[in-house]
Order: sequence, then structure tokens, then C-alpha cells
Amino acid sequence: MTFCLLVVAKAPVPGFAKTRLCPPATPEQAAEIAASALLDTLDAAFATDDANTVVAMTGDLAEAARGAEIGRALRKATVIAQRGWDFGTRLANAHSDTAAVHTGLPVLQIGMDTPQVSPVLLASAIKPVVDGASRAVLGSAEDGGWWGLGLADPRQAQVLAGVPMSRPDTGSRTRAALEGAGLRVGELPTLSDVDTMADALRVAAIRPDSRFATAVDAVGVVA
Repeated sequence: MTFCLLVVAKAPVPGFAKTRLCPPATPEQAAEIAASALLDTLDAAFATDDANTVVAMTGDLAEAARGAEIGRALRKATVIAQRGWDFGTRLANAHSDTAAVHTGLPVLQIGMDTPQVSPVLLASAIKPVVDGASRAVLGSAEDGGWWGLGLADPRQAQVLAGVPMSRPDTGSRTRAALEGAGLRVGELPTLSDVDTMADALRVAAIRPDSRFATAVDAVGVVA
């Protein structure tokens, strides 16, 4: 069964992207790391079997690191604008807008902070939902957030609008909100997302041949 792979992304503009990597990274190096993460994530999405890739985008690619390259990659996806006054609302709206474009399909949502994802991982993550074994799946991040959310009915992502984001308890609060809506939530593998340089080094080691690893190596920090 076909599904939608929703990538939530922002333009990697120096001074606004991955600022927690600075220092030791410069703002330009941090933006390059973010751009590489997005491009690697898109590669995985486009290579995932039976996936219609939708990218919910915000920010100005004209000011972004690798903006032209990202723009060319986005031609392979359906691009929608993020809308909403906070991140939880933007996520909820992105699911709703994806459902309007691809009616009736389940959705797996990821971000651009886990460039180590692979087509095999993404396909297996949504499989319980596609097969009808679960109405929802959630992948925890090591920092207490989450990296992936799969829903049989993406309209049920409206519960995200009431969940505080970017907190150590965001993952548990998201699970509670989904369960409060009557969903039994399946568990996906836990991944490390990229907030700090230590995170970046750890993730780069998983995919040493990736754009992301090359961008991290350019900072010159030894693990």
C-alpha cells in the first residue's frame, strides 16, 4: 500500500540553522550541516518503496546553504508551506495538508534531524500502520523528544497542537496525547537526533559516507 512520507524541514540559513552547534561550528558550517542532513534525509525518502514524499517547508532557500541543490531535490516531492503560530500547530497542520493532497493514505512524519534514516527503516516504521496492526507508531529520540510519527488517519495529528515541543518530556507527552485520543501507539526504534556537536559526531559515525558526515568532519572536531 502506498503511504505518504512527510518531511518537516526549514531552510538552513546561516545564523538560524543548528545554532547549538556554534561553537565549535561557525554559523556557516552549522548551516552546511543542516543542509546536508536535509539532503541525506530526502535521498532516503525518495528511495523508500511505495512512499509519496511530501515536504512541509519553511524559510527562504535563497538565503540557505546549498539552497539551489535543495531546490532541485524538492522537485521530486510535493512541497507544502508550514503554517501555524507554534511548532506543534505547524506539525498538526502539515499532517492535515498532506491528507488533503493524498486523501486516504497513512502518513509517516519525520524531520531533518535524523539523517541516519534509511529507506529500509522508513518502510519498516510505517509497516504496522499500513498492515493495520496499529493505528499509530511513534519513534522516540534519545533527548526525550521523538523523530517519527506514523498515523493511519493523519487528521488525528491535531492532538500535536496541544503538546509542548522541544522539551525533555515531549516524547512522553506526545504518546499520552495520542493515547488520550484513543490510539494504541506502537513503538519504533529510538534514534539520536542532532542538537549538539556530540550528537552530530555520533550520527556522522553511523553514516560515514554521507553528505552529513562530510559536513561534520569539516568542523574539525574529534570525537
